[in-house]
Amino acid sequence: MDQAAVVKKQTIKRMDTKKVVKIGMLSAVSIVLMMFELALPIFPSFLKLDISDLPALVGAITMGPVAGVMIELVKNLLHLFKTSTAGVGELANFLVGIALVLPMGVCFQKHRNLLGYAAGAVLGTICMVAVACVFNYYVLIPAFAVAFGAPVEAFVEMAQAVNSHVVDLKTLVLLAVGPFNVVKAIIVAIIGYPVCKMAKQVL
Repeated sequence: MDQAAVVKKQTIKRMDTKKVVKIGMLSAVSIVLMMFELALPIFPSFLKLDISDLPALVGAITMGPVAGVMIELVKNLLHLFKTSTAGVGELANFLVGIALVLPMGVCFQKHRNLLGYAAGAVLGTICMVAVACVFNYYVLIPAFAVAFGAPVEAFVEMAQAVNSHVVDLKTLVLLAVGPFNVVKAIIVAIIGYPVCKMAKQVL
């Protein structure tokens, strides 16, 4: 192997190590952000807003979509140590998170400008809401009902106290879970743009 090839191999190895370190740092920030949850009065109290997907978005924009997925994965694997849902909540958080950051990362890789970021945000929001609604309807809310020893109707009643149009699990998902994730995606995307611009100069 000639000297140029050796230098190239060493450079790639240093870049890979640096990337792993960045992913670890952003995953740690995600874990911290998961601790700060905010209940919005327009949604039932069991839907808590956090911006722990923001570091994954930063990773997806600055290092590529795969980095964003890895940050979501590490964040939720670490959160398993304090899970209260037997891992169901973490699986949901992972799937919903990558549904947002993966399309945004892919779109930005193709169009590295505000338009590409905005297009990714729209696509990511649609994907995030779709995944959240399907997963909550079929898995998450029924699993929470079992975990907490309460019927699904209890969650419906909590949502109904905020929105009288919620009458069953289907309307709960459509009128509470869906809009909640739209709000969350918009907040993460809006905050994410200036944060990503700053992170590009640091990471």
